[in-house]
Amino acid sequence: MAEITLKNVGKTYAGGVTAVSEVNLEIRDGEFIVLVGPSGCGKSTLLRMVAGLEEISTGEVAIGARVVNKIEPSERDIAMVFQNYALYPHMTVRENMAYGLKNRKTPKGEIEARVAEAARMLELNAYLDRKPRALSGGQRQRVAMGRAIVRQPEAFLFDEPLSNLDAKLRVSMRGEIRKLQRRLGTTALYVTHDQLEAMTLADRLVVLNGGRVEQVGTPLEVYHRPATTFVAAFIGSPAMNLLDAHVVGGRVILEGHDMGPAQAPDGPVTLGIRAEELQSAPRGLPVKLDYVEELGASRILHVAAGGQYLAFVQSPEIAIPEQIYLTVRPQALHLFDTATGARIGQVPAPVAEPVP
Repeated sequence: MAEITLKNVGKTYAGGVTAVSEVNLEIRDGEFIVLVGPSGCGKSTLLRMVAGLEEISTGEVAIGARVVNKIEPSERDIAMVFQNYALYPHMTVRENMAYGLKNRKTPKGEIEARVAEAARMLELNAYLDRKPRALSGGQRQRVAMGRAIVRQPEAFLFDEPLSNLDAKLRVSMRGEIRKLQRRLGTTALYVTHDQLEAMTLADRLVVLNGGRVEQVGTPLEVYHRPATTFVAAFIGSPAMNLLDAHVVGGRVILEGHDMGPAQAPDGPVTLGIRAEELQSAPRGLPVKLDYVEELGASRILHVAAGGQYLAFVQSPEIAIPEQIYLTVRPQALHLFDTATGARIGQVPAPVAEPVP
């Protein structure tokens, strides 16, 4: 097990194209960190620099007490699972999983025990004597994961390892990865573009955008107090409603309607409201129904407020009225600077009055 420290880490390609810019991050021993962001944001490049598969342009990467900038990948005591499979086609599943341990001259009995345990967790027992060409894509990816698991390295590095699995197995494997990491206490750095996967796996999220870190925090911190409009829109499903509003005399005004108090100077703001925080009520912000998404246990109503669109979540047991009005708790209003996208405040919870 080991800490991973990144100091001012950057990557610039020929021609001056910057993929990663001045990333500073301390990953604690045994922590599960997820790098999340859209395609092209630099998350895989950052992971590959930690692994030693990508040269570092600026800054420093340390694993444990060692600065590893100039250390070969094979000497970093890490195990990496790629989006592709990278299996040896002439070897069986059992041989693929055992290969790294044999190279380390691990005792045969220990190799067999580790491979058997990994095969059980990954539901590969029936395939141990097959070769990769006889497996489905999802089965091959599980073999690649098993090959990393059996090594019991100081750190696991995962580059979208579940992207080739079907939806049901993907959910199951998320749980298995997390349980395994907790049991072993191994430091893990995990890359995904799937914000649901990120939320369910991470001790802390690192949200990347354009090669820069937008926010670092626990999943609930990032969800409930997004640092920027980018984070607010990226984390959460459905995405946070982001609306053009104004602060006038300490009140948030949206399409002429008073939404509640604001700790912000008068002027234009971007108002953020989570879809699940909006409630249908007899009075409030008048909206017009656009369309409905039925999800079974819930429904998402997409509505228009003046010239702006927003969504809110409702139970399917509630009838949709002809005229919809929406209300929201003042504590659920998020305010962002319209020019920069940075968070500028959140309405505080009311102070409870003393009991007489």
